[in-house]
Amino acid sequence: MLEVRNLQQYYGGSHILRDVSLTAKAGQVTVLLGRNGVGKTTLLKSLMGQLPLRSGSIRWQGQAIQGHTPYERARSGIGYVPQGREIFGRLTVQDNLRMGLAYRSGRTPIPQDLFQLFPVLQEMLQRRGGDLSGGQQQQLAIARALAPGPQLLILDEPTEGIQPSIIKDIGRVIRMLAKERGLAVLLCEQYVDFALELADHVVVMERGAVRYAARFQPDIADEIRSLVAV
Repeated sequence: MLEVRNLQQYYGGSHILRDVSLTAKAGQVTVLLGRNGVGKTTLLKSLMGQLPLRSGSIRWQGQAIQGHTPYERARSGIGYVPQGREIFGRLTVQDNLRMGLAYRSGRTPIPQDLFQLFPVLQEMLQRRGGDLSGGQQQQLAIARALAPGPQLLILDEPTEGIQPSIIKDIGRVIRMLAKERGLAVLLCEQYVDFALELADHVVVMERGAVRYAARFQPDIADEIRSLVAV
């Protein structure tokens, strides 16, 4: 389980995260919602060690990791799919997937189950990542994060700029990873209906703080939509 307690984060003199606490449990999808600019991406970057914390604690599987480097967090079993995908456009699909295995032996094969999750990637192994469509690049980014076999998957707006058919495929994969493989999933998303279809637990941020956190039930969907409506 991921346990985040009382995170404080600043950019210069601006107070970005204000006493943020949340959890992400194995076998569940925790959805992080909020309007643009409330600090969601900053929170995820802080969880991955890309930004140093001002204060607070991050515990993963019972171990404090707030002092760990990003690669140490990845090795501990945390996968991260950043906003904008950040694949390597000049590398082939195959080499992008191998980048997900960078800390493993060079002989480590690409897990074949990735191609069961995203069959299109097997068809395009030798194509450059930059030549894929936006939806295919997103599938590649998720597969790259899954390649080393994480126990926690953090996704930052995976539906951004993606066609509806691939959004459905990504939702199917996220649900399967949590329910069948027992991963903890932390999903940051602007597409509220997509997020609520997957949610076991919902966290809503406002002005850098957690305004609302609850186990998701269908009867609270309208309340959540009102909290994140522009």
